[in-house]
Amino acid sequence: MGEPLKNHFGPEIPRRIAAMISNVWPALNATEFVADALRDYEPLELKQRAEHIARVMHRHLPQDFAQAAHILLASLGPKLEGTEGFGMAPFLYMPHVIYVAEHGVDHFEASMRLQYELTQRFSAEFSIRTFLERHPRQTLARLREWTKDPSPHVRRLVSEGTRPRLPWAGRLRDFQRDPTPVLALLELLKDDPDLYVRRSVANNLNDIGKDHPKLLADIARRWLKDASEERRWVVRHALRSAVKRGETHALSAMGYGGAARVSVGQVRIAPKRPTIGGAVTVSFDVTNTSARAQHVLVDFRIHFIKANGKASPKVFKLKEVSLSARGTARLEKKVSLAEMTTRKHYPGKHTVDVVVNGQTKPLGSFVLTL
Repeated sequence: MGEPLKNHFGPEIPRRIAAMISNVWPALNATEFVADALRDYEPLELKQRAEHIARVMHRHLPQDFAQAAHILLASLGPKLEGTEGFGMAPFLYMPHVIYVAEHGVDHFEASMRLQYELTQRFSAEFSIRTFLERHPRQTLARLREWTKDPSPHVRRLVSEGTRPRLPWAGRLRDFQRDPTPVLALLELLKDDPDLYVRRSVANNLNDIGKDHPKLLADIARRWLKDASEERRWVVRHALRSAVKRGETHALSAMGYGGAARVSVGQVRIAPKRPTIGGAVTVSFDVTNTSARAQHVLVDFRIHFIKANGKASPKVFKLKEVSLSARGTARLEKKVSLAEMTTRKHYPGKHTVDVVVNGQTKPLGSFVLTL
């Protein structure tokens, strides 16, 4: 098991924040700030620690938010260079974005300036949601301006902060009901020069598709017309969950709307009795039974046994296959049965299916043992 995340957010974090603030605002009593922050700090998890520090910031900074925001702006370190490989370092600014969300909502301009700078050092995707809920028109207008910003971190804030189902955040219910304002922003970012931003655009569309599957498919078809390979990637990534669910609209948008005329044979699932911590390999042939070439999308599912004894399917992506007339393709996938943070394994019979163009065919089973 990996090291707890809170260990990356230890006592040095409030000390660093106190030093940063006192460097630009000598009125801060850094010793009292740190003592306040470290009181009952140890039992808290990472997010709780950040929330705790945000409360300490509120107690020790000026109560006038505009003045406090000016101090925090002046205290910020350098902007992130690039878009990857930062580890936990940017989490230093997690208390800052919580502070803005909790205390800046009635101070729009000061909060926007602070979030604009914070998102170039960490991310303001969580705090911006408070403003989308309280000041939707003003915030959407500002985000529209930011779609043209030189910083990919600012542009990504537009697409990531407006995700209706952003993980670890409250849902934006109004955008779940009507994603039209979000789609207007995504239109401006769908061909963004940075994959970092385009991936966020795709994830936002993936969220929207969970509430509006036909709308997602319609957007996919429109975006695919005369699309660059970069935009095609965005569409494929946006459709990934819908395709896993076998939704006909999504499959049709990708060109797999019709039932595939194929047979499945030469199935091998080995070993038949794998152990938890081991692996299982699934292989099979897909044969075109038609006299015409076909392009098919092939995945497979393992129905994993859960703690309650019931089975829950997980889809594993395989590949898009071009089959010549009467042609055959051999497909194989090795699946780890090691314990994961996202999946715990339990002994019992696990059935396996193949999914071709959204249609399911049984492959067999294996018995997972201790």
